[in-house]
Amino acid sequence: MSNLGQYNAGIISTGRALPIGKITNADLETILETSDDWIQTRTGIRERRMVTGDETNSDLCVTASRIALERAGLKAEEVDLLIVSTVTPDLTLPSASCLVQSKLQARNAFVFDLVAGCSGFLYGLTVAEKFIQAGTVKNVLLVGVDVLTPIMDWQDRNTCVLFGDGAGAAVITRVEAERGLMASKLYADGDKAELLYTPAGGTKNPANYGTVEDRMHYVRMNGKEIFKFAVKVMTESTLEVLNICELSPTNLDYLIPHQANIRIIESASKKLGLLPEQVIVNIERFGNMSSASIPVALDEAVESGKIKEGHLLALVAFGAGLTWGAAVLRW
Repeated sequence: MSNLGQYNAGIISTGRALPIGKITNADLETILETSDDWIQTRTGIRERRMVTGDETNSDLCVTASRIALERAGLKAEEVDLLIVSTVTPDLTLPSASCLVQSKLQARNAFVFDLVAGCSGFLYGLTVAEKFIQAGTVKNVLLVGVDVLTPIMDWQDRNTCVLFGDGAGAAVITRVEAERGLMASKLYADGDKAELLYTPAGGTKNPANYGTVEDRMHYVRMNGKEIFKFAVKVMTESTLEVLNICELSPTNLDYLIPHQANIRIIESASKKLGLLPEQVIVNIERFGNMSSASIPVALDEAVESGKIKEGHLLALVAFGAGLTWGAAVLRW
């Protein structure tokens, strides 16, 4: 017998993990034909975090997860489902989620990875909600994480200036009827896959001398087309998910957008009629952390006291795939 719709799902705690290592615009000036002014004007980024030494994707997941679990008052063994959203796992086999489960000792959780690029946290949030609504699970640990600096081409100023490393975690569980996720809407268009992709490393082009020499293991991106696409879908998907709730942008307390480019964020928020202070932005300090960008921004805003109980939030993202989506929730 299905219990679909019996329970509401909401985020009850968050946590984040950021590498100590930093790459500033001044650092990039020493290896690229670029400048701090050029980067900030076009992207809004001053610096980004970078893993160093033995630090890994799964290490960041564990740190962020432990913080979120502690704030939720939960032990790792109380997690029923662990989802890790990432495009940069430690290994291609086994999954990132299995490694994180082991390090956390979340022995009672079933686990899986979710690959949706920068939209991954929103995809994961929606999946978690469905499991909770169905009564299949009670507590979900969702981690959005990416370690992008190792797959950057440091000779390509159009990509390497943008990305950084980090992880954000959220505990999602059953909440009161007037709280939690109110609506979400997800999209994808695989016809645009080559606007943002890594040519080699999979089974089509496995690693060999040729793929390494041709620099095929680095991220490639058509920035101009991505920009036009992003402004359009960030605006449209936010409006659509608000419309599902019979709400409008005037009802929002805060918008938490994917932190890809300050010009995209400003353009979309202007089209939505939002004031700058209603938009959560941290791109200047962290750059684009892919799946981690929304949960890290959310965690910072909650920890600072900016987001309070009862606030209405919209989350919106776009990413490789191409994927995109939006969600509305009551904090």
